[in-house]
Amino acid sequence: MAVAPFRACFNSTNIISTRVSLAVPSIDLVLQSENVYWRIFGANSMVQVTKVVLCLGFVDNGQSPSNPRTNIVIGGHQIEDNLLQFDLASSRLGFSSSLLFRQTICGNFNFTSVA
Repeated sequence: MAVAPFRACFNSTNIISTRVSLAVPSIDLVLQSENVYWRIFGANSMVQVTKVVLCLGFVDNGQSPSNPRTNIVIGGHQIEDNLLQFDLASSRLGFSSSLLFRQTICGNFNFTSVA
């Protein structure tokens, strides 16, 4: 049931929605150690392509690692409602998991709070 450009697609009538996400397994991107990971929840890992089809929202970037079709590894869908902070001077990335669990979104996030 693949729907281009996605390969892993599922009947969405069998997948329930929760208060903040879809009831699918989360994806952990482990960075420099097991203690440093970015957790991607269903709302950011799955794409509703039709009324009854959900697809894993990651696209294969090609067969050859030395010549991929695209250099985007994490796309806009995965980072939606996640707070990212790029520290270019230190070559560091700060990130949150979904802000939906904090009952907010990027559009109304209070950047002046200390939380």
